[in-house]
Amino acid sequence: MEYIRVKKDNIGSEHICCAISNDKDVQVLSKKAWLEERFDDGLVFLKSTERGKCFIEYIPAENAWNPIDADGYMYVDCLWVSGSLKGRGYSNDLLDECIRDSKEKGRKGLCILSSAKKKPFLSDPKYLGHKGFSVCDEADNGIQLWHLPFDPDAEAPRFKDCARHPSVEEKGFVLYYTSQCPFNAKYVPIMERTAKEHGIPFKSVHIRDKSEARNAPTPVTTYALFHDGGYITNEQMNEAKFLKLVSTLSKRQMTRRPTLFVLGYV
Repeated sequence: MEYIRVKKDNIGSEHICCAISNDKDVQVLSKKAWLEERFDDGLVFLKSTERGKCFIEYIPAENAWNPIDADGYMYVDCLWVSGSLKGRGYSNDLLDECIRDSKEKGRKGLCILSSAKKKPFLSDPKYLGHKGFSVCDEADNGIQLWHLPFDPDAEAPRFKDCARHPSVEEKGFVLYYTSQCPFNAKYVPIMERTAKEHGIPFKSVHIRDKSEARNAPTPVTTYALFHDGGYITNEQMNEAKFLKLVSTLSKRQMTRRPTLFVLGYV
């Protein structure tokens, strides 16, 4: 199996996106621009020669675009292997290289986001457990921080307080996102347009720098959708999915029975 490390000097010619074949697509251009700005922060993007359909992206945790305290660790942004390539050892190869590189750089271990049950765009907890990772922190919305310490005495990473209880003050839909995920360049404008056309209260917050990301009200900064203050999902949505979600939430509100308080009794 052959792998290529994408750097500033070859990113212009390398295919880097997991599910987009057109290198001129706005999603690809957005992702490449984001990567180029992160290379100076120590980001590594290693991919197979299979047209970018499997890759690992990691960065020193001090520079991660997530609200975590994990100094000395390496944070894995993404470990992606497409369905057609699963079962061939790519995930193990990529993770093993990340471990080797991180040890060589003197890091304390690896950390990565996941959940008790597999969620879209997050690493599979079963795979992480198989590779020796364990949960070291968990937010109220079920998003977990996993770690693989190289030294058993190393202090475990943890979420910052702003991410431990994900919530926002605004009513309606509020979306926090970054340009780390290429799909946002396409689907966020679709949601913005759909919300406007249907009169749906909607606000998008594009996180544009590390400081904003590390103080965000959500452990997942690539895409975090809230409704009336509460966290909803980290799954990107097209127009149909978004309208279905709006309909579902509206029905719940309509069928919710009011609570009656009489002399302190419900």
